[in-house]
Amino acid sequence: MKKLKEILFKVNIDSVYGDTEINVSKITFDSREVENNTLFIAISGHNYDGHDYISQSIKNGASVVICEKLPSNFKESNIVFICVKCSKTALSIIASNFFDNPSSKIDLIGVTGTNGKTTISSLLNNLFNELQVKSGLISTINIKYEEYIENSYNTTPDPITINFHLSEMIKRKIKVCFIEVSSHGIFQKRVQGIKFKGMVFTNLTHDHIDYHKTFKDYRDTKKIVFDSLGKNSFALINRDDRNAEYMIQNTKAKIYTYALKSKSDFSCKIIEQQLDGMLLSIDNSEIWTKLIGKFNASNILAIYSVGRIYNLDKINLLTGISNLESVVGRLQSFLSINKVTVIIDYAHTPDAIENVISTINNIKKSNQNLITVIGCGGDRDKDKRAIMGKISTDLSSRVIFTSDNPRSEDPQSIIDDMVQGVSNFNNDKVLIEVERKKAIKQAKKNSVKGDIVLIAGKGHEDYQELNNNKRIYFDDYKIAKEIFNK
Repeated sequence: MKKLKEILFKVNIDSVYGDTEINVSKITFDSREVENNTLFIAISGHNYDGHDYISQSIKNGASVVICEKLPSNFKESNIVFICVKCSKTALSIIASNFFDNPSSKIDLIGVTGTNGKTTISSLLNNLFNELQVKSGLISTINIKYEEYIENSYNTTPDPITINFHLSEMIKRKIKVCFIEVSSHGIFQKRVQGIKFKGMVFTNLTHDHIDYHKTFKDYRDTKKIVFDSLGKNSFALINRDDRNAEYMIQNTKAKIYTYALKSKSDFSCKIIEQQLDGMLLSIDNSEIWTKLIGKFNASNILAIYSVGRIYNLDKINLLTGISNLESVVGRLQSFLSINKVTVIIDYAHTPDAIENVISTINNIKKSNQNLITVIGCGGDRDKDKRAIMGKISTDLSSRVIFTSDNPRSEDPQSIIDDMVQGVSNFNNDKVLIEVERKKAIKQAKKNSVKGDIVLIAGKGHEDYQELNNNKRIYFDDYKIAKEIFNK
């Protein structure tokens, strides 16, 4: 059981009311269920405000409350109130201290950017373990290390979850952990107080502008983690992206670069592409990979670069990379009994959908049609809907607009926004089917032997988010396989 003063170390405290010589065995935040010897942290969230639950937490036995604003009757209580400028920052520092600052005892490698985070972090984890460097993973898809695995619900989890799993990895003598670092996670202070050994920057394109309001805000949020790197850390940036140099302007870390087109420390060329893989030349060595697409060549080069920064043997590293399989929901494909190639991909931004469709078009034969099934998420950046509608119809033989995760919005209105971007000469390419399963059936109906069907937007997700926070089971890969193989 820890003393409160130990876990409050480095927290920016405005004022304290009560006796702080208290032992705390549990941290709870934004929750109605607490226990004795519990520190309750009131956080102002997007939909709920933890300050509204302070009195409930005290009734349930909270010993200490950390908050940004004191309740009017705080002096009537016998518990300790600690007022801070930012509860989210306090939570991150407290969580790290509570678990004995695990990020300082493991090599924590972050991957940030708009696209490529999941592929790079997941495949790095697979590769390092294959090469006998024990590693763990905290990603959009799951958290895993050794035999432990659990599904993820956020790209970057809350700081208690991060620090808990890092401490568990340390107990298992895991040397490296790869973690996806999202702009939401940075902005909401989930990685505050965490020490990174390295940070990889992939790219920056149009995404999350509903949340960050401007592209500059989005970019500057990403930059925060590079500014926080110490002199014993490294920063690996993709020089093919025009924002890469900006990211490292104020970093103290050792800088490395990778690129397909620009002069860099690590380089790669695509020699040949097919639907089942591509031939690459990486630092003058040729390898075959099962992944496809220019963006995946960039992802593979980032993976190779991290391996070389860790001084892994070049031959073993390239051999390991050639054995890597696609990540679930990232250009994941199967061939139907009618010889139609079906591809499932998570692409849900304009840049990602353009990359995926362009990749397919560069590989497919002229007599093969590309049928794209696509939607856009509700309660998210509306500006990208028309852009994605235009890109998908410009580059596909036929497009079926459908639902993605509509959330609280009317699915038809989301589709209407996408249709706004369709050029007049592409109107005859468009079919509309609000129900996603029926849309996949329409894709089968409109395809013939040799065609390619791309089902985009949800990738690894096995659910759809509907109104009132309702989730229903929906796995694009499994449902498509069932439909196309009937």
